[in-house]
Amino acid sequence: MKIFQSIPTEHPVSEILKDIETPCDIRKLTPSQIPQLADELREFLLYSVGRTGGHFGAGLGVIELTLALHYKFDTPHDRIVWDVGHQTYPHKIITGRREAMESMRQNNGLAPFPVRSESDYDTFGVGHSSTSISAALGMITAAEKKNEKRHVTAVIGDGALTAGMAYEALAHAGSIDKNLLVILNDNQMSISENVGGLRNYLTRIWASKTYNRIRESGKSVLTYLPGAKEFARKAEIHAKGMVAPGSLFEELGFEYFGPVDGHDSKNLINILEDLKHINGPKFLHVITTKGKGFAQAEDDPVGFHAINKIKIEDLPANDKKKSTLPSYSKIFGEWLSFKAANDENLVAITPAMGEGSGMNDFSKEYPDRYYDVAIAEQHSVTFAAGLACEGLKPVVAIYSTFLQRAYDQLIHDVALQNLDVLFAIDRAGLVGLDGATHQGAFDLSFIRCIPNMVIMAPSDEAIAWKMFNSGYEHPGPVAIRYPRGIGTGASFKKTEDIIAIGKSKTVLTSDNKEVIILFFGNLLDSAIQAGKEINARVVDMRFIKPIDEELIQEISDDYKLIVTLEDNVVAGGAGSAVNEMLLKMNTNSKILNIGLPDEFIEHGDQEQQKVINGLDGEGITKSIREKLALV
Repeated sequence: MKIFQSIPTEHPVSEILKDIETPCDIRKLTPSQIPQLADELREFLLYSVGRTGGHFGAGLGVIELTLALHYKFDTPHDRIVWDVGHQTYPHKIITGRREAMESMRQNNGLAPFPVRSESDYDTFGVGHSSTSISAALGMITAAEKKNEKRHVTAVIGDGALTAGMAYEALAHAGSIDKNLLVILNDNQMSISENVGGLRNYLTRIWASKTYNRIRESGKSVLTYLPGAKEFARKAEIHAKGMVAPGSLFEELGFEYFGPVDGHDSKNLINILEDLKHINGPKFLHVITTKGKGFAQAEDDPVGFHAINKIKIEDLPANDKKKSTLPSYSKIFGEWLSFKAANDENLVAITPAMGEGSGMNDFSKEYPDRYYDVAIAEQHSVTFAAGLACEGLKPVVAIYSTFLQRAYDQLIHDVALQNLDVLFAIDRAGLVGLDGATHQGAFDLSFIRCIPNMVIMAPSDEAIAWKMFNSGYEHPGPVAIRYPRGIGTGASFKKTEDIIAIGKSKTVLTSDNKEVIILFFGNLLDSAIQAGKEINARVVDMRFIKPIDEELIQEISDDYKLIVTLEDNVVAGGAGSAVNEMLLKMNTNSKILNIGLPDEFIEHGDQEQQKVINGLDGEGITKSIREKLALV
């Protein structure tokens, strides 16, 4: 295998990959040609991600597995269901999208994750983890009901296998005995310890037709001996458990095979060929190295999980300047350490988002008060509830899109019991390049309807710091939602200062009583730009719940047009809260709600997405003027 020391900056010259348009072309190759194709695919992946930015560590680790799957299965007739999506760039390259890879994550370009509408080879849309086994089980069940002969494979990572949903699917699959193959892409275990000649030999024995013919014959004989069949099954499981960590999966009803070296193409191809002829639920454990073939990524798999574009000189000068400012995530991390130093009851929880949420320093400074519970959003919230019951002060750092997965726990386990839990909700609003699966477009709508919740949205960094203090001091459940990346660049002081719950602040005054703009969260610059353009009063609402009723009462009949502005869907969002208050007051003022539309917003540049959705200053001004023309 070729080891690359740097990201190629020129389009690589290939001998085999250039002729691969679909997996049908791969199947024309001999097994001995697959390793060279893997090297060429790895080099092209490095080149293309260097041009667009994006995830590539996971993709580098599954090059051989991806090729082996498409080589041995008749895709897309046979289904491959990928989990998460970070690992699917190689899959996209060899399924007709090689020349489009430089459009990855760009407006109107390729999606960063599998999307059904993009390709027949993308069998299931992926963005959140741990869905592959459930979806694949549904597919094989449907195929059987329709008498369609096809193989279905779910590929799931060891991180995604920490989520409860994956085990629910495994238990169900084992209980109904469907012909499903689950492949565990395990890039955490040590190959030297778990994979070797004996291990590969035993896996090939267990997967071979001869072994399974003997095994099935033995089962039919044992059927006539009461209790003997179950005894033999358990004996086999425990015998395998001596040399392979598969007992759990065997107990769930799967035939376990592995671990095997995920970078040995020849062996993978042979095993998959054997597994095609074994009926029932099968579990193949494949050991891979994240970032395989790129020296820096192998040495630092976390740091090289994803990269930005190599040519940063192409960025606008304003972006270069802003990139030196601390992100909201970093500010949250600094606040967390600051607060922990003054309050020993503070504990921090994250469902595998520690680095992205800015918690690295806190995890090192307070390791006994830091809990990364892995990809288990539901558990993270109820775990926090349990901590709060015993007098600790849990802070849950979670992305907006992932909090959706713990909605019942948020309602039932935290809010219903009015427990003292602070939710630091990162990546709220438009997230940009990761697209529809990761947009934080719904949190205001789905949290606002929950009793006992307090919801805040900072307009800049200084307010964010004070909101963290205020939310922490409030005795009950609080959600503070803030955007991905940087804010306005406002300086902040590391103090204990707080702000009054439920109170707004005017940030642009005007004697003109025609228009007032009430904005929520990360739209300060846009709101002020529009306010100056049309000579309007601009108010930073700060709180979505409780909303500033006193202000709304004051303005209910004072203005010709009341405008609400948010980076959440309009349906049920912050603007709806204002509408509800004004309806009670029987106002004569007209209302305009500006926010995200009733549609899923695809990937693209964050700032471009604001413009496209009319949330920039010019777009807001245009919407207001159009409304004024009607009133």
